[in-house]
Amino acid sequence: MTNLAVSELQHTTVLLDEAVDALAIEGQRIEGTYIDGTFGRGGHSGRILERLGAQARLLAFDKDLQAIATANSIHDKRFEIVHDSFVTMDRALTVRNMGEVAGVLLDLGISSPQVDDAARGFSFRFDGPLDMRMDTTRGMSAAQWLATESEQKIEKVIREYGEERFAFQVAKAIVASRAVEPISSTRQLAQIVARTVKTREKGKDPATRTFQAIRIFVNQELEELEVGLDKAFRLLAPHGRLVVISFHSLEDRIVKQFMASKVNVPQPDRRLPIRSVDLPQAEMKLIKKMKPSDTEVARNPRARSAVMRVAEKLPSGAAGIAR
Repeated sequence: MTNLAVSELQHTTVLLDEAVDALAIEGQRIEGTYIDGTFGRGGHSGRILERLGAQARLLAFDKDLQAIATANSIHDKRFEIVHDSFVTMDRALTVRNMGEVAGVLLDLGISSPQVDDAARGFSFRFDGPLDMRMDTTRGMSAAQWLATESEQKIEKVIREYGEERFAFQVAKAIVASRAVEPISSTRQLAQIVARTVKTREKGKDPATRTFQAIRIFVNQELEELEVGLDKAFRLLAPHGRLVVISFHSLEDRIVKQFMASKVNVPQPDRRLPIRSVDLPQAEMKLIKKMKPSDTEVARNPRARSAVMRVAEKLPSGAAGIAR
């Protein structure tokens, strides 16, 4: 029996059925091993378990202690949660004597409970401690980082991870403010940015890009995504599916480029005497790219920026088809 804690009711999973459909859990694949690399509040895991056979396995990962608490309410011998990043999926499978996997799902968005909990420090909408860590038991908080980092590095992070054109001004203001008093709350940081960023994007708080950038950096989200995609590919069995849902352009660009690199394999000079069977072959084929429907976005506005990309690993020697 699969039971989810009440906290699941506080979060609406984006592209729930579409993502699980994309894993193609059918035929012999219903008894396969699957990875949910970002458990969150268990929406995708719960739906995957509904489709799996009795001998299948689902290994989920999350760094958030609240997510782990929710996962522990699932009483299903086919399911196990790992309190760690999905970049450890290869090691986790090895210690459990689990081999290739039939599918990997990565939902890269932060959950609504994380955003709406002022104590987590993710949102400028609530005043709380400036933490921003997915795993509050490890690493440096946003407040600690801002207190010690150089102005140049703060500017670089805000510019590259937040795509903030006022990164220089914001970094300068942060360093000036911390010299007066520690920046320890989300409200303090939001006010510093609001005083600095004079041109506001329609419908966006001026602190949006800065908060995004610091959160991404503190949690090493882009670096982990690059490593995780490579590990997922290596673990997939032939015809295994990789499904990734991203929520901002930096993530989606990494996913798009990774999948393209497996589909569009560089070819040697056509003038060389090489047989066609000896030419480098595509390693994946693209299955689909999709966004939430207008109906889903109307029901859950946080879904509006989501992009899902799906690719399938090809058997050795097969040809990729980009669609």
